Amino acid sequence: MCGGNSSSLTPGFFILNGVPGLEAAHTWIALPFCFMYIIAVLGNCGLIYLISHEDALHRPMYYFLALLSFTDVTLCTTTVPNMLCIFWFNLKEIDFNACLAQMFFVHTLTWMESGVLMLMALDRYVAICYPLRYSTILTNPVIAKAGLATFLRGVLLILPFTFLTKRLPYCRGNFIPHTYCDHMSVAKVSCGNFKVNAIYGLLAALLIGGFDMFCISVSYTMILRAVVSLSSADARQKAFGTCTSHICAIVITYVPAFFTFFAHRFGGHSIPHHAHIIVANIYLLLPPTMNPIVYGIKTKQIREIMIRFLLGDRLSLVKTNKS
Repeated sequence: MCGGNSSSLTPGFFILNGVPGLEAAHTWIALPFCFMYIIAVLGNCGLIYLISHEDALHRPMYYFLALLSFTDVTLCTTTVPNMLCIFWFNLKEIDFNACLAQMFFVHTLTWMESGVLMLMALDRYVAICYPLRYSTILTNPVIAKAGLATFLRGVLLILPFTFLTKRLPYCRGNFIPHTYCDHMSVAKVSCGNFKVNAIYGLLAALLIGGFDMFCISVSYTMILRAVVSLSSADARQKAFGTCTSHICAIVITYVPAFFTFFAHRFGGHSIPHHAHIIVANIYLLLPPTMNPIVYGIKTKQIREIMIRFLLGDRLSLVKTNKS
């Protein structure tokens, strides 16, 4: 099991067991996950294509949405194909270093998604509270620097996870009761003291997630104050309308994220392990699946462009026949 120097107690590979206790249902469990993954890839790639090709969508709000879509589709691609191989083909082995790499990308992209949602909240704050200065504040260089800073923040804070996990001795075996290499799931396989991993994970979550939630809360508090002070009911409704899709994205992302995070550390035996694993997978798949649907339905410009893009040729043919 251990590769190289046996005293290092480093396994050559891990075995991902999928969903323990539900092995007989793996084939059926994989079907909705596969369906969600297909929707996520098509929906997010479609949004990126629309935003990159439509001049009307070349605005800060949609640039951030494109960044969110890229993050989402990359995040679910790091886990779902491997998960489907486990469920459908019983291919459970994953190289030790590949497992660490998957763990790094999953957590980096997860926190990057949180950061992008925070940037989108700040974008809505500037758009509603400082509409005349919107284009001068959120310029393309500012957007590029904000996206890069969000990515580097995730990399620098998640990188220690890799080293903290790699240093642990794995003398209990190499079976991970999960569908992908989650930080705490890997650490709990170790026979060493992983308290540092748990503490650092908690601090990183509070530092990144807490900061993002604080910025989002402050942004929407200021937005609410600005909207309530508007004299026109139509203006208030329009302002609220521009925020509803983003609020939905926040709820879809953070609710399962908090459940997964706290279940690992404080759930103990009160939460069935298979329920925790299924929710952890839903947590990675639900935002990428739902975000394109929510933004496609709730955002008027995207909805109109999608309709025109999908029905453009048919509408042109109808107009030609009538003329």
